[in-house]
Amino acid sequence: MKREIATGIQDFESIRVNRRFYVDKTDFISKWWNGGDVATLITRPRRFGKTLNMSTLNCFFSNKFENRSDLFEGLKIWEDADMRGQQGKWPVIFLSFAGIKGRTCEDTIIQIKNMLVKLFSAFPELREYKGLDPNERRALERITEDMSDVHAALSLNLLSGLLQKIHGKRVLIFLDEYDTPLQEAYIHGYWEDLVAFTRTMFNNTFKTNPSLERGIMTGITRVSKESIFSDLNNLDVVTTTSGKYATCFGFTEEEVFQALDEYSFAEKDKQDVKEWYDGFTFGSVTDMYNPWSITNFLDDRKLDTYWANTSGNGLVGSLLRKSSPEIKKQFETLLRGGFIEVSLDEQIVFNQLDRKRNAIWSLLLASGYLKIILTPAMKEPSYWEEPVYRLAITNREVWIMFRNLVREW
Repeated sequence: MKREIATGIQDFESIRVNRRFYVDKTDFISKWWNGGDVATLITRPRRFGKTLNMSTLNCFFSNKFENRSDLFEGLKIWEDADMRGQQGKWPVIFLSFAGIKGRTCEDTIIQIKNMLVKLFSAFPELREYKGLDPNERRALERITEDMSDVHAALSLNLLSGLLQKIHGKRVLIFLDEYDTPLQEAYIHGYWEDLVAFTRTMFNNTFKTNPSLERGIMTGITRVSKESIFSDLNNLDVVTTTSGKYATCFGFTEEEVFQALDEYSFAEKDKQDVKEWYDGFTFGSVTDMYNPWSITNFLDDRKLDTYWANTSGNGLVGSLLRKSSPEIKKQFETLLRGGFIEVSLDEQIVFNQLDRKRNAIWSLLLASGYLKIILTPAMKEPSYWEEPVYRLAITNREVWIMFRNLVREW
């Protein structure tokens, strides 16, 4: 019996309980755990399985899912006897900034505070535990929608300490789409104000947090260390050019073709799918596909610009439209099917995007609109130079999006 395809579901438990179509990425759990990194930042384009992988981690490690082996039996992770002993054994803090999209800094911080209040309420043991001292009880009572910015920035540190005291183990923290509010801050002009708040929150959550066992952040971009992560010198950063976890996010070509066989597509369909949706490269791994387009194609059984149309491309369009003549000429080369060679700095500083040379190519690469063409002829940079990459438009789907964008101009 074929598994039913359900697009847009990012909750691992729901997918497994309802026997939905799922490509097994649970080997990511053991790779990350055995790596031993205290704090990890993983960047991937949107709709590449970041949220689903974080939900999978939550279901595997969280003590709220104790004795839920049914979710993982038959998957890669369950073949690892040592990892089976970790299932459901940890206090886990799992939150997402994906919906934090305020038009002002004040609105954004209010949204974050509301989310934090809901997060605390998801742990009833905080209210039931009798062992909190008066200071801890007062600190807990301050977690309201009207709390100060300082208390909000310190709240995850507080929650970590309380959960460690109650459960006798340090916590795991999974923060999904950490950079969504930062992108909105750049678009709406309050970048500097929000950076001050988020820097304090991230430092107190992932650096100066004695109750943290391990943590992961995911996002689309690697925001500059100087602007956000200046105090986080323990952060392992995994970008699209890194080889680490290269096949853990997105579908490999083998996984795509297996899915096409499962749903009885013809050989010609495989070639069409490859032309439209292949092209993403992570580290040295080529022929990666975005899961959103593939699952929608399996469901609709027709070729369309599924991934490219899932969100507004206003920031990309605005930056290209206001770019220098040199950038526009390079973009024309890309639209004609050619490639460009540029030096890149993967650390994106949003408030420098419209004036820093080549910053736009870093953003387009991180966002998945461009791909790196791997070639042995590329020059190795000396230690004082930025790496030089050969870039092209990722695939036909993205090319159509850019073509329509230019037509609107």
